[in-house]
Amino acid sequence: MISKIIQFIALVLLMVGVVAAQEVSLRSDHPDKYVVVKGDTLWGISGRFLDKPWQWPAIWQANPQIENPHLIYPGDVVSLVYVDGVPQLRLSRGGDDADREAIPGTVRLSPKARVVGHDDPINAIPLESIEPFIRDVRILSPAEFAGLPYIVANQEENINSTVTDTTYARGLNAEVGTEWAVVRLLSIYDRLKEDGPIRRVLPQENWKVVPNVKNKNLSLWSETLPGDRRPKNPVGYELVEVSRVRVTHSGEISSLEVIEDRTAVGVGDYILPIDTMGYDATFFPHAMSNMPSNLEILATKDSLYGVAQNQIVSLNGGTAQGLEPGQVFSVYRPGTEVNDRIGYRYGSFAKASKVELPAQFHALVMVFRTFENISYAMVMSGANSVRPFDQLRPPSERM
Repeated sequence: MISKIIQFIALVLLMVGVVAAQEVSLRSDHPDKYVVVKGDTLWGISGRFLDKPWQWPAIWQANPQIENPHLIYPGDVVSLVYVDGVPQLRLSRGGDDADREAIPGTVRLSPKARVVGHDDPINAIPLESIEPFIRDVRILSPAEFAGLPYIVANQEENINSTVTDTTYARGLNAEVGTEWAVVRLLSIYDRLKEDGPIRRVLPQENWKVVPNVKNKNLSLWSETLPGDRRPKNPVGYELVEVSRVRVTHSGEISSLEVIEDRTAVGVGDYILPIDTMGYDATFFPHAMSNMPSNLEILATKDSLYGVAQNQIVSLNGGTAQGLEPGQVFSVYRPGTEVNDRIGYRYGSFAKASKVELPAQFHALVMVFRTFENISYAMVMSGANSVRPFDQLRPPSERM
């Protein structure tokens, strides 16, 4: 336990050092203090004070009476103070009337008991948005995916099976009484050429390949590949848990009782061990030190035409490329190519020429879960939607 606390403190100090080395600017309309309310997040509170809310570790400081600055509760008061001319955010517990009426720039701490379990601490980001992707979604490598047991039939040859129904798996050979997760293949991340960029293949749409839409912002499905569109060089298989089952008969063909479902079990679904891996609700936002030049948005969840704040995207990089939870990126929409007809009209050019418009900043995203070559991130802020094939840049690049 002590070693974990030491590691936590060391990580906090590291993040503070990295961000503090960068320029931190306050919003022109920042408050002197803010009373935390239920539903707040660290990112949201920091965004009230900072132009770049992802830099909160640089000025987020705990008072000596508070052991962990990331344990903040509704009713607490966040105040902006200056220490040797450097801005800092500080925290006072409880949010009583005296704290709320304190002179701006000062914080008066008073003992105040907290009823354990009455209020939960606020989170760094909206966990309810990412929890399904941590709890239910997995990405397997081709080696991990090969040979998975699968649902071969349902009871009475039904199309689907639900709770208390029986379904049948081939290749499981597990002990009677053991419980397993039933997962469904959502998409395959594939390289159309061995050294080419990663693209998403949708098996549920007859192996349709999501096209490169750099200059086609509206007709996302206007391009398709001729011939066989099945994955050529897969790098990851995206699966989502749909149900849980218990083995009632073991063998090459196992009988399974559906004990829990989010979606009915279908023929062709796969079987995986139940994932009991927990996750840390605390994220330390920071920029990637050595960022690859080709990072981009691979897919947007729940909407083909773009997603907005607090929604999820997948990225074409993972642990193999140095990505880790907490890294923040700016999202830029590539500029479209247009004809310069004005210069041609007035003789400036011999003929009409094509020019590419500058890329435009659209949003900030933060990574919250990584696999070998794919990561998931949340859209943290931004007035514009995020779409597949938008480019990623360092968060300091923002127009």
